[in-house]
Amino acid sequence: MADLIKLEPLFHNKIWGGRRLASEYGYQIPDGPVGECWAISAHPAGDCPVTAGPGAGGTLSELWDARPELFGGEAGKPGSAPGGDRFPLLVKIIDADGDLSIQVHPDDAYAAEHENGSLGKRECWYVLDCEPGATIVVGQRAHNREEFAQLVEEGRWSDLLNEMPIHKGDFFQIDAGTVHAIKAGTLILETQQSSDVTYRVYDYDRVQDDGTKRELHLAQSLDVIDYAAQAPASGAITAAETDGVTELEKNSNYTVDLVRVDGEKTLAQPWSFMCLSVIEGAGTICGEPVEKGAHLLAPCGCGDLALAGEMALITSHL
Repeated sequence: MADLIKLEPLFHNKIWGGRRLASEYGYQIPDGPVGECWAISAHPAGDCPVTAGPGAGGTLSELWDARPELFGGEAGKPGSAPGGDRFPLLVKIIDADGDLSIQVHPDDAYAAEHENGSLGKRECWYVLDCEPGATIVVGQRAHNREEFAQLVEEGRWSDLLNEMPIHKGDFFQIDAGTVHAIKAGTLILETQQSSDVTYRVYDYDRVQDDGTKRELHLAQSLDVIDYAAQAPASGAITAAETDGVTELEKNSNYTVDLVRVDGEKTLAQPWSFMCLSVIEGAGTICGEPVEKGAHLLAPCGCGDLALAGEMALITSHL
């Protein structure tokens, strides 16, 4: 039976970031506005160190290449695991003290062609917390690229964007081609494809510390926006909870569940791997103490997971 893989989060300063990753989770974060905790990642822009379990002392990408059998692949055949040639998922916590840019992500085909073979970026958001009156942007109202470009040119953002109120515990699926923006006062757990490709439509004319504005990518955005996508009216979760588990999303890239533990619980792990993030409370996973802010990987073949305590987790797998 393989041991659980413990990872050390990495942090990214962002113009819109805050300090809640320290105050909420006790993370040792860099000075300045910190917007993102890359909690489970093997992406080149943030390759998490493995602190315990198989591969301890190295990084997640090194473990992926050296021990593919831990991820459902065949020993001695790097890249043969179900995710392909790289660890396929990336789990983040996002602290939006200010508004993120209005943005959109490409799908796999567009990213592979235009972004040096990168994966596309499908993602989803679980709202960990938000300030009263907080809102979020998911979707847009233009029917085609010409109408979208015209509304951008005229600065008619309220006509163009689908902005709605949010609440703690809301969930949003953000497919490639969906215009979106996390807004100020929001703390989110994001599960996504392992990609860092973002096309900014608008960044509020913000100026960085060096006096420059961040690059916009309107041409690429117009290429990849899904103009037929239906915008949601709410992030309220309607799926039923079964034995403490609520399936938040299931698609060709990932399945994401909310798991509540009240006492003792057995969680099946038949997948090539499972990402686990403790978002509330504390307890144990297979006898290992965990608390809010802990992130682990349960590798292939580790068997059922014994959970105990009073806690909530977000889990994901292929």
